[in-house]
Amino acid sequence: MQLDQFFKEAFDKYVESTPSAAKINQLLEESGEKVVNDHVAYRTFKYPGLEKEMLAKYFLDQGYVVKGDYDFEAKKLKAFHLEHPDNLPKVFISELLLDQFDEQFQKEIIEVISSRPIPENSLDLLRWESPWKVTKDLYDRISLESEYAGWMLAMGYRPNHFTVNLNEMKNLSDILIFNDFLKKAGFKLNASGGEVKGSKEVLLEQSSIMADNQIMTFADGEFEVPTCYYEFAKRYEDQDGKVYQGFVAKSADKIFESTHR
Repeated sequence: MQLDQFFKEAFDKYVESTPSAAKINQLLEESGEKVVNDHVAYRTFKYPGLEKEMLAKYFLDQGYVVKGDYDFEAKKLKAFHLEHPDNLPKVFISELLLDQFDEQFQKEIIEVISSRPIPENSLDLLRWESPWKVTKDLYDRISLESEYAGWMLAMGYRPNHFTVNLNEMKNLSDILIFNDFLKKAGFKLNASGGEVKGSKEVLLEQSSIMADNQIMTFADGEFEVPTCYYEFAKRYEDQDGKVYQGFVAKSADKIFESTHR
């Protein structure tokens, strides 16, 4: 599958569970702005066949290159991002380090993961939406230990978020002005660590709306849970005059909380 087709399909699937993203895009376009994606993000478990390297393989085969590595010790996550030489959207992939949790947590997660065959192809894995049917009770218990893990059990392998590139905005490139635009339109921002994560000094400012809620089918019924969110990024030039393309772990740590219940 070609990258343009992949990203279109991924975004179309993403807005099915994140209708707020489509609404924001419409508002921006009606305001005369051009919507350009900065990056797309995926989540996974560090487990044989599901590692972040497995998800990355499709992108690597399409010419992407692995760049920065990131550690999120409190959330027990590791991540990296990939870039393409043709200035295509960056890809951010994180994974939950299962071996850092207690035995009962690992046992319950592995029982779920092993309940279905894992796709052997990277592209198939990236399109493996909601592969497991767990009970709402298990989802709630796992989420108490790790909101990230609970989200994975409910949502599976779909884009966790897409990101509007504020550098491409004509009148809304200032993140404070952009955030006010969203709030006036009725969207709730992620305020963990402040509505703006990062700063010009670290070359990256980010904000996001809280994840949409949607009815999802669990093993014991249908329940409303957080799905995916929309992020917004403003990048600044480094001392060499190049626009920074990486990520700031301290900021991303708070952005993760956009899917918290």
